[in-house]
Amino acid sequence: MIVPAGGPEPRRPLNSISDARAFFHTNAVPLYFISPTPFNLLGIDRWVRNFFYLTYFDSFEGEHPRVFVPRWRDRRDFGSMGDVCNHLLRDPETLEFIAHRGPGGKACFVMLDEETQALAHQAGLEVMHPSAELRQRLSSKIVMTRLADEAGVPSVPHVIGRVGSYDELLALAESGGLGDDLVVEAAYGDAGTETFFVRGQRDFDHCASDLVGQQELKVMKRIRNAELCLEGTVTRHGTVIGPPMTSLVGYPELTPRRGGWCGNDIWREVLPPAQTHAAREMVRKLGDVLHREGYRGYFEVDLLHDLDSDELYLGEVNPRLSGASPMTNLTTEAYADVPLFLFHLLEYMDVEYELDIEEINSRWERGYGEDEVWGQLIITETSPDLELFTATPRTGVWHLDDDRRISFARPDSDWDSLIDESEAFYMRVAAPGDLRCEGAQLGVLVTRGHLQTNDYQLTERCRYWVEGIKAQFASTPLASATPIVSRLVARA
Repeated sequence: MIVPAGGPEPRRPLNSISDARAFFHTNAVPLYFISPTPFNLLGIDRWVRNFFYLTYFDSFEGEHPRVFVPRWRDRRDFGSMGDVCNHLLRDPETLEFIAHRGPGGKACFVMLDEETQALAHQAGLEVMHPSAELRQRLSSKIVMTRLADEAGVPSVPHVIGRVGSYDELLALAESGGLGDDLVVEAAYGDAGTETFFVRGQRDFDHCASDLVGQQELKVMKRIRNAELCLEGTVTRHGTVIGPPMTSLVGYPELTPRRGGWCGNDIWREVLPPAQTHAAREMVRKLGDVLHREGYRGYFEVDLLHDLDSDELYLGEVNPRLSGASPMTNLTTEAYADVPLFLFHLLEYMDVEYELDIEEINSRWERGYGEDEVWGQLIITETSPDLELFTATPRTGVWHLDDDRRISFARPDSDWDSLIDESEAFYMRVAAPGDLRCEGAQLGVLVTRGHLQTNDYQLTERCRYWVEGIKAQFASTPLASATPIVSRLVARA
């Protein structure tokens, strides 16, 4: 490259992980994660200079130096995470915070739509994601099933078609030899919101309004399965793949009245190494498909392990960050030089780089072990009662003692300082004075060690944490004249 006399010195391409680390530690571009809470990318600010979280919920009570929360937050209902982001991008205080840090800023999100893109551009921000239109198309379970089939990634035995009645559903299932115990998915929907289990007319009647009239449905044979998820980043040099994780599922006897939960646990070797490798290979193929479609950046894949046939199938692909992202980034930063999300940033940082992705994946696959294992619980409201919280756990490190009781140990800004399995980091979402509302996220707990056994049961330690956190919530009934409004928001 020839540079005119007096011009800026050309930036040398990044040729190693060490180069990438140094690049981000000296980054001068304002980078923003805009979301209801910092949860999905909490801790990235330790790796990236000038990285800020612009959030609606004040999880840290003003104590986190990289978290900005506007002071004026009138209580209002939000229908989605995207609604919260759009609200923040219209907020005068938030816009002033962005402007104060100068031009050239870039922003990333979990959820965004065309309106989010437009508002970000109006604020002078470059969006560090593919277009909302492309993300929306690739979020379709129907589209990704067909693309996965082309790439040689199998799905659970299924057929795709339209149905107008239960009889038509049975006829469609019969054409594929699926039987009458079925799982039916609409094209779009997160976290199982458009997934229905149908065995009989009564089940169909319960969800008919969601299924009848859909252009296409995916009708699958119901299998007995465990779910594992892997995240990756599509780069110009190939797809970088993170560690496999199990998904934790709440059990009725453990679901607290004021806080249900779900979560992720770093994968134990319950699959043989060859099958774990096969799971990673499936994610690589899906990354190649996404790249071919014009996608670049972070994505998440749910795979289904059939416990009867031992087969691995595609569950779904989410072209975005997910609730598993903190676990992925914690593990990759500990064993693999940098958090996986930094590869996403590299794609949008106007810097040339040349990294051997195949070598990185090979090293990462060998690197995960029992010495650096993490688990998390995402705690949500399950009660239909409407009450106001009078007490909620505070953000910071909590301690589990020998008598199975938990207590607050110290304030902290993320989970990096956790010493051992007796400690957990809790990040508050719901605060005293907030409305208890069924389905709303209340907080997140992250701890070292496994929370699930090899046979997909909760560990005793996990049960102690669930009960201990449950005991920290208190609420009072709403007065009859109290307006029913809320700052609580849908989960990622």
